[in-house]
Amino acid sequence: MFQSFEVSARPEQGPPRLKALRTEMAGEGLDGFLVPRADAHQGEYVAPHDERLAWLTGFTGSAGFCAALRDVAGVFIDGRYRTQVKAQVASDFTPVPWPEVSLGQWLKEQLPEGGTVGFDPWLHVPGQIEELEKTLDGSGVSLRASDNLVDRIWADQPAPPRAPAKAHPIEFAGESHADKRARLGQALRDKGEVAAVITLPDSLCWLLNIRGSDIPRNPIAQGFAVLHGSAVVDLFMDPAKLEGLEEHLGDKVSIRPPDTLLAYLQAQPGPVRLEKSSVPVIVAEAVGDKVVWGDDPCALPKACKNAAEIEGAAQAHLRDGAAVVELLAWLDAQAPGTVTETQVVSRLEAQRRTDNALQDISFETIAGTGPNGAIMHYRVTENTDSVLESGHLIVIDSGGQYLDGTTDITRTVPIGPPPQEACEAFTRVLLGMIAMSRLRWPRGLAGRDIEAVGRLPLWLAGQDFDHGLGHGVGAYLSVHEGPQRLSKTSHVPFQPGMILSNEPGYYREGAFGIRLENLLVVQDAPDLPGGDHHRKMLDWRTLTFAPIDRRLVVVDMLDRPSRDWLNTYHGQVAEKIGPRLSPEAKTWLDAATAPI
Repeated sequence: MFQSFEVSARPEQGPPRLKALRTEMAGEGLDGFLVPRADAHQGEYVAPHDERLAWLTGFTGSAGFCAALRDVAGVFIDGRYRTQVKAQVASDFTPVPWPEVSLGQWLKEQLPEGGTVGFDPWLHVPGQIEELEKTLDGSGVSLRASDNLVDRIWADQPAPPRAPAKAHPIEFAGESHADKRARLGQALRDKGEVAAVITLPDSLCWLLNIRGSDIPRNPIAQGFAVLHGSAVVDLFMDPAKLEGLEEHLGDKVSIRPPDTLLAYLQAQPGPVRLEKSSVPVIVAEAVGDKVVWGDDPCALPKACKNAAEIEGAAQAHLRDGAAVVELLAWLDAQAPGTVTETQVVSRLEAQRRTDNALQDISFETIAGTGPNGAIMHYRVTENTDSVLESGHLIVIDSGGQYLDGTTDITRTVPIGPPPQEACEAFTRVLLGMIAMSRLRWPRGLAGRDIEAVGRLPLWLAGQDFDHGLGHGVGAYLSVHEGPQRLSKTSHVPFQPGMILSNEPGYYREGAFGIRLENLLVVQDAPDLPGGDHHRKMLDWRTLTFAPIDRRLVVVDMLDRPSRDWLNTYHGQVAEKIGPRLSPEAKTWLDAATAPI
């Protein structure tokens, strides 16, 4: 499915598709139309049916949007994709650095005489539209809700996903969905709210202990849910997806056709909680003046993993670490110039699939060597597949979806003797990773408060990277999960049980990329001997175990605590992963984890 879609999204097909879109715009009396990378559920990942941005422009990044006007079409991308977008879109599309350039300001500059810009109210959230209207106030540029004009011209658009859902076993979930519904329903009643609308599929899947396969690499089933204070749930999902789950869902979960959602909400009493950052505009309009804005009631409980979920993640990471080590051992035995990126991807995925608990990989494996490694979210294609040459680095970012947990790990490996400047940058990245791994911090702090710790070694050398230091990770759910993040924009305080990635990097366009990534879980920090303990502290438990390539480490740049951390970590890798390996990989691991 992915392969056939990729073929239909080549850059040269963008200009005629843009022309067809402009014809539809003219017919509707519109001067522009917004094409986000989004679906009605506002998750990060979308099904092929909803890949409108990639189909129109050729850009396949996980975030961005196009503002197609009559004479110009801007593709708005953040710092992660500024290299990638250049190679993927035709000259008819203009890359726009975002958020440095806001959509509202850009529209005012491009439409100085005013005009009407259309948008699909299923694909935008109220906060986006309100902010845009505020920026456009007094400019003469107005917004108008419309049906989706891209869908009109996309003749071979894939059908919406209808993959069957399945029950998630209680031994992995750690809590029944009846108990979850009761707990969250009580929280609604405590706030005087009648119900909450849940639009994010991973939230409703967590709530009801179900999993699906509507989105590639993400075990979710798409739908909407209304959670009532009484702990009853109305589930708006294609009934075909839920065949055989009647006993699991029980009589407190009612299945309703998705196309009845708006009428149902119009007839419901309030107050009804909606999350402004994830609910579609059209759903908010259906609820009307009964809206109470608040957080997705599932988001924080889902993020704070219970004991069963944490133990499952730990076990999944041990098996996953063994697969990664087998790959690294194999790769190290290959001569420079004899292996391609696609071979690395295929070998690693095959290694993971030897584990019967693996359901899928958790995202498209990134294996970028040389200049490709500087593309942060690079995905190898037939046209970009490169040979691993001596003197290059390769960034390998990958993960698995196991029944008991979701993994995400990145390692950077040298091919032949590495350049000194790459080793120095790698060591700074490693120092940042270690500093974050060793951190203790007071309860109440959020990602914005501590993220700089992982960047400081790079900053001291005038270097940085254009992605967050870390993201939340689900429990056999989405590999990117909120609301917590290690990011300067995250205000969500950390709580025990949250799983996050720790992934500093450095990217030199046209030369090389570097990234290291482990997953960590927040836990209560033990009291230190002799401390006054006047403030409760948190720290991390590391979940990921695989060696960090010592050939890229400039040992003299490591302070003693960092060197001790690395040696201790490598000792744990040898102890935990070694017994799970083939004899050849075990021999390789013993050498790779020797103390420095």
